[in-house]
Amino acid sequence: MGCNSIVHRNLFKNMTYKTNLRVLALLAGFISSLALVQAADTPRERMRIDDNWRFSPGDNTQSADASFDDSQWRKVTLPHDWSIEGKIDAKAPMGGGGGFFPAGVAWYRLQFDAPQSWQGKRVEVEFEGVYMAPEIYLNGKKLYSQPYGYTSFFVDLTDTLKAGEKNVLAVRVDNSKQKNSRWYSGSGIYRHVWLQVSDPVHVANWGVFVSTVKASPQSATLSVQTKALNQTAQPLTVKLQTDILSPDGNKIGSTESDCPLSANGEGSVEQSISLSNPPLWSPETPQLCQAVTRVIANGKVLDTVTTPFGVRQLAWAAKDGLTINGKTYKMKGGCIHADNGVLGVSAFDRAEERKVELLKAAGFNALRTAHHPPSPALLDVCDRLGILVMDESFDCWTKGKNNADYSVYFKDWWQRDQDSMVLRDRNHPSIVMWSIGNEVPEVYSNAEVAAYGPKLVAAIHALDKTRPVTNSIFSWPSSFPQPKPEDEQKMKNAELSWDCQDIVGSNYEIGKHVAQHDQHPDRVLVSTESSPPLGPYQHVLNNSFVVGDFVWSAQDYLGEVGVGRWFYEGDPTEPLDNKGNPVGHGRDDLYPWHGANSGHLDILGNTKPASLYWNVVWQTGLVKLGVGVRQPQTDDKKIKVAGWGWYPTWSSWTWPGWEGKNIEVEVYSSYEKTRLYLNGKKIDEQPTKNYRTIYKLPYEPGTLKVAGLQNDKEVEETTLTTTGAPSKLRLTPDRSIISADEQDLSFIKVEVLDQDGKVQPNADQLVKFTLSGPGSIAGLGNANLKGDEPYQGTECHVFHGKALIVLRGSKQPGTLHLKASAEGLAPAETSVATK
Repeated sequence: MGCNSIVHRNLFKNMTYKTNLRVLALLAGFISSLALVQAADTPRERMRIDDNWRFSPGDNTQSADASFDDSQWRKVTLPHDWSIEGKIDAKAPMGGGGGFFPAGVAWYRLQFDAPQSWQGKRVEVEFEGVYMAPEIYLNGKKLYSQPYGYTSFFVDLTDTLKAGEKNVLAVRVDNSKQKNSRWYSGSGIYRHVWLQVSDPVHVANWGVFVSTVKASPQSATLSVQTKALNQTAQPLTVKLQTDILSPDGNKIGSTESDCPLSANGEGSVEQSISLSNPPLWSPETPQLCQAVTRVIANGKVLDTVTTPFGVRQLAWAAKDGLTINGKTYKMKGGCIHADNGVLGVSAFDRAEERKVELLKAAGFNALRTAHHPPSPALLDVCDRLGILVMDESFDCWTKGKNNADYSVYFKDWWQRDQDSMVLRDRNHPSIVMWSIGNEVPEVYSNAEVAAYGPKLVAAIHALDKTRPVTNSIFSWPSSFPQPKPEDEQKMKNAELSWDCQDIVGSNYEIGKHVAQHDQHPDRVLVSTESSPPLGPYQHVLNNSFVVGDFVWSAQDYLGEVGVGRWFYEGDPTEPLDNKGNPVGHGRDDLYPWHGANSGHLDILGNTKPASLYWNVVWQTGLVKLGVGVRQPQTDDKKIKVAGWGWYPTWSSWTWPGWEGKNIEVEVYSSYEKTRLYLNGKKIDEQPTKNYRTIYKLPYEPGTLKVAGLQNDKEVEETTLTTTGAPSKLRLTPDRSIISADEQDLSFIKVEVLDQDGKVQPNADQLVKFTLSGPGSIAGLGNANLKGDEPYQGTECHVFHGKALIVLRGSKQPGTLHLKASAEGLAPAETSVATK
C-alpha cells in the first residue's frame, strides 16, 4: 500500500499526532482534546511508514535502482532485526561480544505513492535507528549515509521525489565490518521510520526546546526556544505562536513572537510563558504537558508541531544532591542495553514499555542507557512512568575497544551524533543527566584524549544548559587520593576530565567518593556503574553529594557472553586462566554462552533473588524480607562465578538428590533478626548483618519459612515449598487484547506446573506451539544464556520451568489462538484478541 493510501487511512491520526505519535499513543487521554485544538490547522503530515517493506540479505548493487524487481524479496514490517532470526554459531562474525549471532549486509526497499499535493512541499524521512552504516537511496539516487547505528537522522527527499508517481526508498545496511560492538547490536532497521511532509516554511526538525526556568506548585516559568526554516527564495517574517496544553488538553499558557526569516535562511526566538498552578512532572506524578507551536504568515498557519514535555525544575549541588522541584532524589539505577530478549533489538513500543514496567516493579527508579542513545519509545515510557534517565552517547572515543567500533569514526562524527542525541531527547523530562562516554580508553594516560572531555561537554551545554553532564569513567588513578610522582600527568588529565563534568561519574569507585569530596567539597558525584557483591553502598545512601548508583546490570542481555556466568569446577566447556579462575567475558572461546548473566532480572523479565537483596539494601520499600536458595556444592564439586556475577541463587526448595546434604539459604532482611523454619520446626535464628543472613541446613522436602523479627516479634514471613513432578502446562498472556496494527504485542508466560498448580523449578521440557488467527510468533525462548536454541520458530525448551512466547497481531482484527504441548504434560491454550 502506498503512502497516499496511508495518508487517507490515517487521516484522523495525522490530525492529532503531528511530530510525536509515539507519546500521544501513550497518552490516550490527550487525543480527543488535541483533535479539537488542531483540527483547523494541520499543514504538516507525519506518518509512520513501517509497513510493506521488502527485505533481502546479501549485497546486490542493483538493489537501489527504482526499476529493480524485488517481488521475490521477503515482506517485513518494521521494526526488524535480522540477526535475531539467525542461528547462534561459534563461527559467527560477531563473536563472543555479539553473542555469536550472524551479521553481514542486507537491503530494504519500500515502494510508495507520492500524491500530487506534495508538489512544492518539503518531504523528509526520519529513521530512528539503523544498525549499522545505513545508506539511503531514493529512486536510485544515494542521498545520505552515516556510520553510527544508534543515532536518529532525517533525510530530505524533496529534490529527488516524484510527486504524483510511485517512488522507491532503498536502504543498504552494512553490519559486515566486525567486530564493532562489545554487546549484541542486532542488524537492520530496528526502530520506526517516519515520513513527514511540510510547508517550505516550517519548524526545524527537533527545533522546539521547552525548559523550566523555575517551578513551584503555585507557579512556573517556561522558556520555549524555537528554530524556524525558510526554504524559499523570498524573505519573510512569520509569527511563532506557542500554546501550552495541560495533561487533559486545556490551554494553560500562550504567547507569540515575530521571527524574521531570510531567503533560504533560518531564525530562532526564545519565548517566556508563565503558568499558574502548573501540573508539575515528578517521579511520583509524571504529568506530561504539550507545547503546540504554529508558524503563521499572513494569517495562514504554515506549520504546526506538538512537543510533549514536563514542567519540572532540575538542580544539583553537593549540599542537596539531585533535586526535582526542590525535592531530593537518590537514583537507585540500573544499566541496560538495547535488546528486548527474544525479540533482539527490535524496538517495538510495547516491548520497550514492558521492559520499563518490569524494571520499575523491580525497584529501579533510574536507568542508564548503556552505552548509546536509546529508542524514542523507551524514553516516552520513562516520561510516562516517572523513571529517571542517564542518556549516554558513546562507548569509546578515539581509542577503540574493537577493531571496527566507533573509534574509527569518532573524530569526524562525534559532534553530529551527540547533537542528534541532545536535540532529539532534550524535551524528555525523564532525562536528568547526559553522559558523554563509558570507560573511555586512555582518558587519564593520554592528554589528547582527555582534552575531548571539555569539548563534548561544551557541545552539550550549547544545546542544553538545563541538565548536568557526566562521564562514566572506569577507575581512578590507582594512588588517588595521594598520587605518586609517576601519576602526576595522569592526575592532571583526571582533573581535566573531572572539572569539565557537572556531575563527576565513575565506574566501580564507590569507595573513593568520600575522599573525592574531601578534596573538592563542592563536587557532585555519581556512581555510574557498580557490580556485585554490593560495595560500600552507604557512601551513596548517606551522602547528599553522591546522587545515585547504577548497577551492572538491571537485566540480563544478549552478547558480551559469559558476564556473570557460573559453573561447576571441572566443566570442560569452561576455560580457566592460569590462576584457576574463569576467563574474561566476551571471548570467542566461550561458546555456547550467547549472553550476560549479570541482571537483577533474567532475559525474559523474571525477577531473580539478587533483586530482592538489592531492594532491601537500597530501602526501596518494595521488599523487606526475601529468601533464595544457593546452588548446592560439595567439597569436590565447587562452583566458580565469573566477574559481575552473583552466586547462583534460586527461589526454589525443590532439590531432589540432595536429601540429607547441607544446603545454604540466603535471607535478605530489613528487620533486626530473622528466624528459619523447616516443616514447622525452628531451625535457627540470627541477627541481620549487612541486610543478609546465610543459614546452612540439611535439605528435606516440605516448606521452608523465614520470619522477620522486630523487637523479637515476627512481623513478616515468606515461604518456599517443594513442588511435585511436572504435570501440566500453563499459558498466561500479559494482555488478552492488543491492537490490530502489526505493532502491538502480547507476552505470554509459559510455565510447567505440578499437579497442585505450582511452577516446577527443575522442569526442562521441550514445548511445541501451534498458532492460529491473524498474527504471528514474534519470538520465543527461555532464560538459559548458555546454548544455541534459536529465538525464532515454533518450539523451545523451558528453563527452570519457564519460557516466554511473544505474539504479534496483524492488521486484521480477530482472535489469536495459541496451543502448547509437551511430552508427558497436559497441554495448555490461551487466546488473545486483536482489535
